[in-house]
Parts: sequence; structure tokens; C-alpha cells
Amino acid sequence: MKKHIPNVVTLLNLFSGCIAVLLAVNNNFIAAAGFVVLGIFFDFFDGLLARKLQVQSELGIQLDSLADMITSGLVPGIFMFKLLAMSSDSPDLISFSNEWNSVMHWNGFQFAPIALLGFFITMASAYRLAKFNIDQDQQSYFKGLPTPANTLLIISLPLIMEFQNNDLINSIILNSWFLIILTLVSSWLLVSSIKLFALKFKDWSFENNAMRYIFIILCLVLLIVLQFAAIPLIILVYLLLSLFSQSSIS
Repeated sequence: MKKHIPNVVTLLNLFSGCIAVLLAVNNNFIAAAGFVVLGIFFDFFDGLLARKLQVQSELGIQLDSLADMITSGLVPGIFMFKLLAMSSDSPDLISFSNEWNSVMHWNGFQFAPIALLGFFITMASAYRLAKFNIDQDQQSYFKGLPTPANTLLIISLPLIMEFQNNDLINSIILNSWFLIILTLVSSWLLVSSIKLFALKFKDWSFENNAMRYIFIILCLVLLIVLQFAAIPLIILVYLLLSLFSQSSIS
């Protein structure tokens, strides 16, 4: 019975992701983001439980990635699809061709073809998760941006628009070029081989975990000061700290 506990938690991650998909498709971004965060919470604790209970298994590893594919792969793709579709309703000064920027109708479903670029994130997430499963090196660090971190970055955009409600920030977020560049950069980061530190503590000493403690403190300060607008900055800080500490990541 004990060996099934982590898998049940993993399935709760998957269940949360399924609900988030339904909510995101129906433009309920706030509730969808809440279920994504809940899914990421379950994703963190299933591995922790497996290690504590000493019931790690190949089944658990595969199930974890399948659940992540929904919560941290499909959902951010839908978010970006929706954001790109919203941005195409108000063409930028540098506009796309009418073919890509105009709304297409297909069996009653309306969308701008440019919005399909959002699913690059979903495809990159699938590739990243598959690569992670067969890579034996990623035990104490990550190669490429973890899918949950990328998901938090993407889902933060509508949250910033809703709760920060700043006209300048909103105009940037709904700029088609900004969204396309972000999609391409985040997709590249997911499949890249850049070494990024993991928040896994072998002990609690500051000497061995200085970078992790500094990162956590910076995260708390940024969240208190900037609220949801802090999330993109936190991802940037995570990348910069990792890049500046490449020699010590192993």
C-alpha cells in the first residue's frame, strides 16, 4: 500500500491539470492558474514522498512526466494560444500579413493562425520531459528550464494583467511580437542543455547551499514588493544565478 502513495499524489497533479485545461479553454485564467499551482505543489511532493518512503520506481518516474505533460505542458500552451489570439484582435504597429493575423473559421471554431505558435511550448515541454526521463545526469541539477518553472512564467502573464492592471504592462503583454519572442525563447530554454541548479538540499548549511538560500530570499523579497509581476523576474534571476555559477553546478 505504501508504494502507491506517491503515485496517488502524482495523479492528483494530473487531475489538477485536467481541471486547469477546462478552465483555460473557457478563458477562466485565474482559476486555471490556481489549479496549475496546486498541480505543481503535488508534483513537488510526490517525489519527496517517494524518497522519504523509499518507494521510488520506474513507474512513478514515467507517471510523473505524463502528469507534468498536462499540467506543465498542455496548460501553458493553451494560455499562450489564448494570449496570442487576444493580441491578434488588436494588430500591432508592425502587423503580420492578413493571412496570419486574420481570424479563421473552422467548424464554428474561430482563431488566428498565429495563435497556434503557443503550442510550441507544449511540444518543447514534451521533448524536455522525454529527455529528462532518459538522462541520468539530472539528479542534482537540471539541463534546461524545468517545465513547472516555465509554466509559472507563462501563467503569470494574465495574472499580472488582472491584478497589477497597469496599462503599459498590459500593452506589452498583449503585444504579438513580445508573445512570439517569449514563446520561442521559453521553448528553446526548455530543450537547451544549460545547467540550472535544483532546489534540492543535501544538508542545511549555508556554505553548501549559498546560491539556493540567496535565490529563496530574493524570491520572497520580489514577491512581496512586486506580487505577480515578480514571477518573470524570478525566472530571470534563476537563469542568471545558474549561468554565473556553472562551474559549481553538478
